[in-house]
Order: sequence, then C-alpha cells, then structure tokens
Amino acid sequence: MEDRYAEVRGVRLPTFVYGTAWKENDTTALTRNAIGAGFRGIDTANQRRHYFEAGVGEALAEAWGTGNLKRDELFVQTKFTSIAGQDHRLPYDGGAPVAAQVEQSFASSLEHLGTSYVDSYVLHGPSQQHGLGQDDWQAWEAMEVLHGAKKARLLGVSNVSIGQLEELYARASIKPAIVQNRCFAAQGWDRSVRSFCKKHSVVYQGFSLLTANSEVLRHPAVSEIAARVQRAIAQVVFRFALQIGMVPLTGTTSSVHMSEDLGIYDFTLADDELATIEALIA
Repeated sequence: MEDRYAEVRGVRLPTFVYGTAWKENDTTALTRNAIGAGFRGIDTANQRRHYFEAGVGEALAEAWGTGNLKRDELFVQTKFTSIAGQDHRLPYDGGAPVAAQVEQSFASSLEHLGTSYVDSYVLHGPSQQHGLGQDDWQAWEAMEVLHGAKKARLLGVSNVSIGQLEELYARASIKPAIVQNRCFAAQGWDRSVRSFCKKHSVVYQGFSLLTANSEVLRHPAVSEIAARVQRAIAQVVFRFALQIGMVPLTGTTSSVHMSEDLGIYDFTLADDELATIEALIA
C-alpha cells in the first residue's frame, strides 16, 4: 500500500492533504480537528474571499505550541492569488507591480501562519484562460526569488490547463513541483495533466473529488466496490485517487469523516476496480 508520505525534490510531503477553503470563522477549529485526526498537510491561500489564512495560523500555532508537533512535521501550503481572484480585502497593494504584490502577499502569509517558511507556495491560477500572460510570468519569477531564498521549499500552480502547464514547465527556471486542480470524472479525472505530472515527477493534488463528482458517488459500480471493501463511498474515491497517483484533498467539516478519510491507507482497490472508476463518466 502507498505510504502516508512521498518525497519530491528533497521535500517530504503527505499523500493526503486537508483543504481549508470556505471555512470562514470555523477555520481554526476545523484545522485543529484535522491535525488532531492525523492530517499532516494543510492547504490554504492568502485570499480572504475563500480562505481565512490567519485562522489556519491560529491552529498551527496551537499545534506547534503544545510541543507535540514540530514545525517540520506539518506540511504547510499557501498560495498567491491575483487581484482577479480577490475581493476588497487585498493582502497587498493592488496598485503595486505584480512582483511586489507577491512579496507583500508572501510576507503576510508568513505572519498569518506563524512560520519563517512554507513548504509549498502555489500560484493560484493563471491570469487568463489560455496561455500564460505577462502577469503570470512576473508572479512566477517573484516566487522563484522566494524559493531561492529558501522561504518557499516547493513551488506549484493551481487551476491550470495542460497547455498552460506545459508552457510553464518549459520556460520556468524553477519548475513547478506541485499542480493542484479541481478534478472531474467527466474529464477523465484530469488525465492529460496527471500524465504530464507523472512523466515529470510533479505531484498532482486533486480537489473537489467528491463535490465535483456527485454522479460518481451515486453510481452503482462504486456502491458495489464500496460493499466489497466494506468502506464508505468517499473512502473508495479517495483510495482510487491515491492509487492512480494523486494526492487527494478533503475539506470535510466532520471530525468523523476526517478520521474515516485517513482510513484509506488500510485497504486497496483491485486493478479492475480502478479501471472501472477511471472510466466512469459523471
């Protein structure tokens, strides 16, 4: 069975991550619960529109403050979000050059999270639908500076198409180590991006595996698989993701489901079951 940790470019990272989007004032308590359940990877963003990064930081401070967990036992990932993805609560000067916005956002993230570095810093999506624009390259180059200063151990990109990923990987001085995408069964579970990631040893993080695929959760074939392994359907989907090479994200607000989700390391799916799920059209 897959291990709970993988290694990419010398950095140890969990193979299951807790996502903190859309938690608002419950962010601290839910992040605390996730860490208590056993999650060692925490994903956030300095985008107050969808995340409460400072709330994540409060939970991290509690975890580190007890002495039960050291800083290097938690994989902390946050993101730079451009103005188009923000609301009025900007974490930087909206009139500043993009490179300065990255610097300001990152400094704010370190303050929010109570750490001197992050394990992964992610560009929260390109600024345009097709290709990469000047703002994207300015942001990435500023992120490369942070990586060079050892303040961001890995760099990544989110919400990216295969064409954009290929362009970024070809031209960037520091290649992306992580891709985080919303993953739809109807699109082959993002097969083309996953294949690129596998070829180039890039970690693929899949989010919305449950919420974006409600038809899959109701599919009789998935129910049959769940009955065979005697597990919840959500566990089957997350186990499937793990076995085909994804690092799944979960954003559950249920402490029971947090514990259940981490139970995916205790069973395996057969090859034909993986093929069945991968072929499903939601």
